Amino acid sequence: MLAIYKRELRSCFRSFTGWLYVAVTLAVTGLYFYICNMLVGYPTISYLLQSVVFLNVFTVPILTMRSLSEERKSKTDQLLLTSPVSVGKIVLGKYLALVTVYAVPLIIVGVTPLILRTAGEFQLGMSYTSLLGFFLYGCLGLAIGLFLSSLTESVVISAILTLVAMFAGYVMSGITGMISTSGTTAFSEVLVKILGCFDMVGRFDILSSGYFEVEAVVYYVTFTAFVLFCTFQSIQKRRYAFAGRGIGIGAYSIFHVLAAAALTVLINIGLNYIPDQYTSYDVTVNRIFTLTDDTVSFVSGLTQDVTVYVLADEEAKDGDIDRMLTKLQGYSDHIRVEYISPVANPMFYYNYTDTQPSDNSLIVVGGSGSIVVDYNDMYIYQTDYTTYTNELVGTDAEGQIVSAIMRATSEDTAKFYLVSGHDELAFDDTFLGALSKENAFCEPLQLYAVDEVPDDATALVFYAPISDYSKDDVNKVLAYLEKGGNALIIPTWTDQDMTCFEQILGYYGVSLVEGVIMEADRSHYYQTAYDLFPTVAYEEITQSVYDGTVFAPLCRGLTYDEDAEGVRYVPFLTTSDDSFSKRDVLNAENYNKSSDDIDGPFVIGMEADKTTQSGEVSKAVIVATEQMFTANADSIVPGYNVKLFGSIIAALSEHEVSVSVPVKYYEIGNLIFSNRTVQLVALVIILAVIICLATGIAIPLYRRKK
Repeated sequence: MLAIYKRELRSCFRSFTGWLYVAVTLAVTGLYFYICNMLVGYPTISYLLQSVVFLNVFTVPILTMRSLSEERKSKTDQLLLTSPVSVGKIVLGKYLALVTVYAVPLIIVGVTPLILRTAGEFQLGMSYTSLLGFFLYGCLGLAIGLFLSSLTESVVISAILTLVAMFAGYVMSGITGMISTSGTTAFSEVLVKILGCFDMVGRFDILSSGYFEVEAVVYYVTFTAFVLFCTFQSIQKRRYAFAGRGIGIGAYSIFHVLAAAALTVLINIGLNYIPDQYTSYDVTVNRIFTLTDDTVSFVSGLTQDVTVYVLADEEAKDGDIDRMLTKLQGYSDHIRVEYISPVANPMFYYNYTDTQPSDNSLIVVGGSGSIVVDYNDMYIYQTDYTTYTNELVGTDAEGQIVSAIMRATSEDTAKFYLVSGHDELAFDDTFLGALSKENAFCEPLQLYAVDEVPDDATALVFYAPISDYSKDDVNKVLAYLEKGGNALIIPTWTDQDMTCFEQILGYYGVSLVEGVIMEADRSHYYQTAYDLFPTVAYEEITQSVYDGTVFAPLCRGLTYDEDAEGVRYVPFLTTSDDSFSKRDVLNAENYNKSSDDIDGPFVIGMEADKTTQSGEVSKAVIVATEQMFTANADSIVPGYNVKLFGSIIAALSEHEVSVSVPVKYYEIGNLIFSNRTVQLVALVIILAVIICLATGIAIPLYRRKK
């Protein structure tokens, strides 16, 4: 076998074919590497490999078309067939030589993650899992090409057959998707399952998405082994044909091929019965697909039955959502998942909602009611204004599903009243979603229109009023707080007199520092001195964000009397010692400290618990900037502002069970390279391609002259 391997390998690199393959692969992958990783700064090579996987459709036929066809045409295969070398060694020798040629450019690509990780946080596991999938996909393609080459002595026919087979494997996922969405007959379901066996690129997509899927690896390995076995049987049949034993060995070969096919199918089907936690592993740095500890704890403790209806055919299901539901089922026997075909049952949703959800949406049904989780709400998109397209940037599937289960099994609903009528702001969808996850909802409240704050109020929300309250409004608020009511107070800077509003803060012994805070410590602000990265104290309310950073633009400072009787203060966001509050904000010419400014440090976020005269405890959370609770601010520190907001809502709601899973963002920050580095990489790629082409031309010419 070693002699055949060396012979085939020398043959590839002594001709133009092997060098052409390496040059083309390096040129295409180098181009995408330059764009995706060097210019855009993607922290993984998965995007690169997903973009160039189509290349295998054309390069694999070029590599394999001569491997056995040319041997048959030139009659040199008779020497092999009559040699003392076994057919298995002949097949493996030729196949391993092809795999070696195929692996040469991939080895070069495999070095790039080690270089890229020096430019920032990098998805190393995801990159190498994707590279493994790319390699295994190519290995299966090479086995198919070798088999088809063994069936004909025409190099052209061999190349065309391999091209057709590779193209079919490339588009099969789209074909099965079209069939599954166009009909639900038993025939179509069986047809989809059969055609799914030929979906070669679908398993690569799984390995490129951040999963190490044992099932995908086993698929490639077993089907590659099966195709190589078929090649062995094809050559063995020809060898016996020379001995005049063609008829008998033909039946013998068919029996073995069918047995091998059955074994291959059984192995792959058997993996479906192994729980996902043993066959699927999250290899992303930010653990996108791993259930949080809070989710595991909550689901494991479920005592009520929950049914999750997925509005999709099983063949057209979203793989990531299906895996998550499977994992949830693995932690609780109370969760049941059922797929409902929108084609067979188009009006099923009408039992739970009047609005038709999107395909792949969920309906979660429990003892306390039903919750619809729309498919579009489980993924986060961001508009790229350079191309005016929506880019997928994160997933909220876990958060939405767990929140729906919690609401469907609990009657412990919190109601927050957003005080209005004083030019207050309203929360955007991102933060309203965080409210919903905490089994809470928000309603507007105009104080002048009611005699008192409603008794069902969990908390009042004061979101950046810029016109003052009336004395009557303040009295209603104070009466509510004195009965043990809670409050989320978010003041903002304004040049208007806010004496009455500040009485609400004064109820807790808190007052506002004049002006807007500036940071002189460069490590504590973003682009300008008022875009703060405050210090996060380790408190119960900040446990979800303590290992990260929150972004707080345009803050005011908070002061309080630490010795105030009956009040417990818990500061959780503070500025640095070098901060100061600029008094004359409107007339300030720069962000430098002047003699009139107030020295820091300052508290900008705190919890205040006051014991009232009746013995009740009124809890207030005060965050001295409204800009912190906006989608734009949250995008600077992906997810951390929303995490903190969810923790605040949970603290004020005082639920017995509280689980809030924030949005999980795919990106971990783009890589940044200097122009010189980018240009150097481009030059290296071009030189590598030129050297390969020049070598591929020079070697045959040199051998011809000799």
